[in-house]
Amino acid sequence: MTRQLHELSISELGTALRIGELTSTELTEHTLARIDAIDREVHAFIRVTPERALADAARADTELAAGVDRGPLHGIPYALKDIYATEGIPTTCNSRLLLDNVPTEDSDVQARLAAGGGVLAGKLNTGEFALGTSSDLPFPAARNPWNTEHFTGTSSTGSGAAVGAGLLRLALGSDTGGSIRSPACHCGAVGLKPTYGLVSRRGVYPLSYSLDHCGPIAGNVRDTALALNVIAGHDPLDPSSADRPVPDYAADLDRGVEGLRIGYAREMFTTVTGVSPEVVAAVDAAASTLADLGAIVHEVQLPDFELLKACGRLIMLAEGFAVHEETLRTRPKDYGRYTYQRIAGAAGLTAADYVQAQRLRRELTVELNTGALAAHDILLTTTGFAPAARLDEFPRDWPPPSLAVGVLTAPFNVTGNPAMSVPCGFSASGLPLGLQLIGRPFDERTVLRVGAAFEAAAGISDRRPEFGALERTA
Repeated sequence: MTRQLHELSISELGTALRIGELTSTELTEHTLARIDAIDREVHAFIRVTPERALADAARADTELAAGVDRGPLHGIPYALKDIYATEGIPTTCNSRLLLDNVPTEDSDVQARLAAGGGVLAGKLNTGEFALGTSSDLPFPAARNPWNTEHFTGTSSTGSGAAVGAGLLRLALGSDTGGSIRSPACHCGAVGLKPTYGLVSRRGVYPLSYSLDHCGPIAGNVRDTALALNVIAGHDPLDPSSADRPVPDYAADLDRGVEGLRIGYAREMFTTVTGVSPEVVAAVDAAASTLADLGAIVHEVQLPDFELLKACGRLIMLAEGFAVHEETLRTRPKDYGRYTYQRIAGAAGLTAADYVQAQRLRRELTVELNTGALAAHDILLTTTGFAPAARLDEFPRDWPPPSLAVGVLTAPFNVTGNPAMSVPCGFSASGLPLGLQLIGRPFDERTVLRVGAAFEAAAGISDRRPEFGALERTA
């Protein structure tokens, strides 16, 4: 059966571009046509940039024809969550407060993608200021491409939906409590939250200075590794950026997992109220698959993840209030209802609350890295405890506990460890499920290696929902 353009991986597309079987202009035109046909259902994009995309593609074609190769993303379309600054292109954060905001320079991530020859297709949907839901905001809420009556995950909503729908192979998101991994899980994509400091956050609108992470949502693990090769690296203008060498993150993808020690944090999700039996069965099966591939898998207990989650919530709200204090006072009615409720409530937090949360954070991070991750090469758990909820189940105000997100992802924002969501199955209703892999600080290579081994055995990461015969065949 002939595969269609959107079904090809970044490395496959790159090969076709370099041997002349495909041009970036053809690929970009195909991408734009697919967005035009499908996104009216999914609402992944806040803004499509066709003129910019075609100009980027034409430049890539000229350079590749001349033997100039800028790397694995040269000529490949991508899009950015609309909190990433883009010179001359509005960056709204899906907020009435920033509808007229047009940055005068690019974020560091966008500058790296442009230098790598990428093709910017547009800006993607987000919860307002990367926080929570998007129900009463300037742009329609993104919808799950597997069932548009369902949630995408927060808050990189458009990033997950765009890759899940097969509109793009690569989108950039942000993750403060799980907002790369959650949309990847619910939309059937791969999402990586890198180690804190590995990817610069300069030019990305902050939610929480010490919890925010930038990273890719991609079609499979190899695409994710190739994207990380481009966006990782020290940024001297970002005080939180780590100054350390950047390895080839794709180098170990074919090494398998023979002999690797995997700690299965099963209790972390099986004890959560409301966990789906389908999730438990899917992640149990994933652990068995890795054991069959030669990994040494056994159950492990982690530091108190309820404490980790509580630390993260308090730190996020305190730092978020610091970001928004002035506009909360001067333009409160311009916030969405949910965003205002979340951030304004932090006005009652004290300096002592914040200091104690940071102190406890440090203790729990040390416990994780000197305990479970000292005895194991990687940890395994789930990304979400249930398939994506229906959009009409969300109330006007804060979601109830049964719809809570971040329960299983936020702890690793607190510790800063790399964490990745990989598809591991589907519910009986046809919605994607995801497992979560957690590594030692700056050991993304092992996280990606284990993810690639499982992905190859499971054979489901590149599955996409059907939207009709819209694509040019390759």
